[in-house]
Amino acid sequence: MTPGLDATSSNGQRDLDKLGENHFVLEITGLAIGAFREITGLQMEREILEYSEGGHNDFVHRLPGRVKYPNLVLKRGVTNQDELMRWFWQTRDTPDLKDVTVKLVDPSTAVMRTWAFKQAYPVKWTGPNLNAGSDSPATEELELVHAGLVVA
Repeated sequence: MTPGLDATSSNGQRDLDKLGENHFVLEITGLAIGAFREITGLQMEREILEYSEGGHNDFVHRLPGRVKYPNLVLKRGVTNQDELMRWFWQTRDTPDLKDVTVKLVDPSTAVMRTWAFKQAYPVKWTGPNLNAGSDSPATEELELVHAGLVVA
């Protein structure tokens, strides 16, 4: 085992602070896809509705509103798999809804946290920047809209 990657502390308890952001698994129902370099958009934010009550000028009521979810953005190196682009093309007329699951795993691949996204479909695909003077890897990006985050 690599030094510094042990997920248990000296007293035998799991040390969650040692989980790295580089150990994750992405699953999309019905699609055979490879590995991803980066996933962003694991976020929730509640809108706040402000209500000024007549006769009370020293404060404003702040009430909970809707929960907003940003799009998920999947990034990876370009491979010979074209499932992501095909899924995007299938959604031109009618969204092809799929469930998406992101799992954070420890170095031994034990699942530590799971986030599920229901009714996801692609809204943007970005291909690689091609530049003959660069030696950077070619990457593609897929942006997914979804019906909300569920902590599984």
